[in-house]
Amino acid sequence: MSSANDTKFNFAVFLLTGIPGLEDVHLWISIPFCFMYVISIVGNSVILFIIKTDPSLHEPMYIFLSMLAITDFGISITTIPTILGIYMFNCREISLNACFAQLFFIHSLQCIESSVLLLMAFDRFIAICNPLRYASILTLPRIAEMGLVFLLRGMAIIVPLPFLLKRFQYCQANVLSHSYCLHQEVMKMACSDITVSSICGLFTNLLTMGLDSLLILVSYVMIIKTVLSIASHAECLRALNTCISHVCAVLLFYTPEIGLSVIHRFGKGSFPLLQILLGYISLLVPPLINPIVYSVKSKHLRVRIIRLFVK
Repeated sequence: MSSANDTKFNFAVFLLTGIPGLEDVHLWISIPFCFMYVISIVGNSVILFIIKTDPSLHEPMYIFLSMLAITDFGISITTIPTILGIYMFNCREISLNACFAQLFFIHSLQCIESSVLLLMAFDRFIAICNPLRYASILTLPRIAEMGLVFLLRGMAIIVPLPFLLKRFQYCQANVLSHSYCLHQEVMKMACSDITVSSICGLFTNLLTMGLDSLLILVSYVMIIKTVLSIASHAECLRALNTCISHVCAVLLFYTPEIGLSVIHRFGKGSFPLLQILLGYISLLVPPLINPIVYSVKSKHLRVRIIRLFVK
């Protein structure tokens, strides 16, 4: 009788999880997370400030970089607070509505970041493969239009996910394996039929990150083909050097995302520690590393950052 009643019970909260087995040192683990949070916020804020205040950086490449910085900034402020709440204050509870809101922003921002990386690949493709038309193709109004389209795409395609989750009854264990809410995991907590939600989530991934990564790959195939046709070895290396920062950003974003998606869909609870680590890497490392990589590789940006702090 009690088991029948349990299956009809609907949880009011989910419980977020840190790193299992290390509860005694959670306070110490919070220290590197605090540093990552501060560096991510400061790094992306500095890049946005410099690009905004320096008219010489109002070029397509730096405008796309500012879009990436805004997206990384959003991901940091969406995820880190719940992570720090767990490790610093053992605050694990999150209401269903707050959880649905968090997963909406996380997945929307990830879709937008994927789109920005695609735009940056398009920027490199035009700069290397069709340099004479670069200024006429990537005009400021056109960049604004592309940014708005991808922003709306990222939000519109994720909107159905929290509404589908809100219709479910949650009668399974209410303990999530991450320090934040993700659609794939919350969906598995439901005792309703999740087929539609699962198909919708898969379709969303394929239509956004899957399609974007494929187009990025195609753009780099075309770039490499063009670069190899350049007679001068020095010019060839110079052209490839302009792509290094973007390639690093793409690898940082897509590698853990693909691994996490595979584990969520096919792992069936295996590799729990790897799943947690990949989750942290996918959401925390790109906002931390992207400003550093672009600051080091971009001479113009590096010089202006040095001038800012020297003053």
